[in-house]
Amino acid sequence: MPDQTVIKFDPYGHPDTGLQTWDPIPKEQIVAGDPVQRGHQFYDYANDRVSSGVWDCTTNTLKGGPYEVDEFMIVLEGSISIEDMSGNTETFRKGDSFILPKGTDCIWKQTEYARKYYIIHDNQSSSTLENPEKLAVIRVDSSAELPRITNHDESQYLSDIPDMGMNVLYTDPSGKYIAGVWDCSPMQRVAVTIERSELMHILEGSGSITNADGVEFSFKAGDTFLVPVGMGYQWKNDNYVKKVFCSYTP
Repeated sequence: MPDQTVIKFDPYGHPDTGLQTWDPIPKEQIVAGDPVQRGHQFYDYANDRVSSGVWDCTTNTLKGGPYEVDEFMIVLEGSISIEDMSGNTETFRKGDSFILPKGTDCIWKQTEYARKYYIIHDNQSSSTLENPEKLAVIRVDSSAELPRITNHDESQYLSDIPDMGMNVLYTDPSGKYIAGVWDCSPMQRVAVTIERSELMHILEGSGSITNADGVEFSFKAGDTFLVPVGMGYQWKNDNYVKKVFCSYTP
């Protein structure tokens, strides 16, 4: 059976069908606007209700309430504002990434059309974090200094031990859904089978991922793609790479 391959995301959806109109947002959730939402799902891991794709929507304001899923988002066009119950608002624009933890009490506002990439964990049986009143939208600051990783397993690399950093900004209560920022000097890993599904958005640099069949996927700054769980995985970057990421380990 052929191995899986890296799924490259397209902001306009499937190359043949584009973005398809999705079911309307329920009227009881709408405070303002007559929103029309469209999307394309590039990835679906049904057993754990993990999905990822591209979504767009016209202007709207939605009623406040606990956010029902864990969701990591990258804004591609327009802007999205998240208002907490104290009236504080965070606005995210093109190029921004953010995380809404499950249980966050907030209001979703769009004063303009917006488009985003997303990866959602929609497990209705999962719990929210303790002290839900402390939950809030998390802005991904890709410019912040990253803690360096020092406990490397040398057997993981075909190259010299790299200089690698990572800042995990959110971990769900199960420890399976995480999001953050990662960077690395030039390196090459040994071939493995990846044990997580990971959405990556490359901020700087370039490299490649090769699956078990020898199919090579090349990436560069600006690319967004997902590596599905269970795929053969050999990472290589010949120059410095920095990315934002969100992964789910079943």
